[in-house]
Amino acid sequence: MPQFVPITQDALVERLVERVRTLPGRRVIAIDGADAARPLDFAHRTAAALRDTGRSAEVVSLHDYVRPASLRVEFGRDDISYRTAWFDYEALRREVIDAVHKEGRWLPALWDEATDRSARATIRPAAADTVLFIAGPMLLDHYLDFDLTLHLHMSEQALRRTTPPEDHWTIPALLQTSPTPTFFARWDHPDRPALRLTD
Repeated sequence: MPQFVPITQDALVERLVERVRTLPGRRVIAIDGADAARPLDFAHRTAAALRDTGRSAEVVSLHDYVRPASLRVEFGRDDISYRTAWFDYEALRREVIDAVHKEGRWLPALWDEATDRSARATIRPAAADTVLFIAGPMLLDHYLDFDLTLHLHMSEQALRRTTPPEDHWTIPALLQTSPTPTFFARWDHPDRPALRLTD
């Protein structure tokens, strides 16, 4: 059985920053978690802490890489559509992960979820030491080339407690994930998380 130790969010940020600082050059880090875990908030906190050390850091939200609504709901709202049709992981790979690794550039957003239109974002150059934090659900299930990963894990009970009722249909898909991240944190109670120990 894996062992867990209590940790604060601040300490987890510090630990992640320390690990990222050992990785030179341009890097892409996944902050993987259900929307209820608020991975984007944690990504922004970590990026800010990393910038305080003098390293360039930016954040990309997976929700800026949703597919158009017509494609998202083409086959209804169920766990299969949420896992396979909701987010454009291939575009994320092409425009962010591979682009920053191979070309030193990245696209902050592809699609505006609120207006259901192109985000019309401008491609941005990445400094030689840029770290991009990508935050969102099911990132670890799509064979993306991350340099470091953190999974914010929530149990079914926690997801049902914290996910709006109209989004409960997404929970079965979130429970199917079987991530093997660099860091795995229990996140049922974000004010008192626990970090899984590694061998």
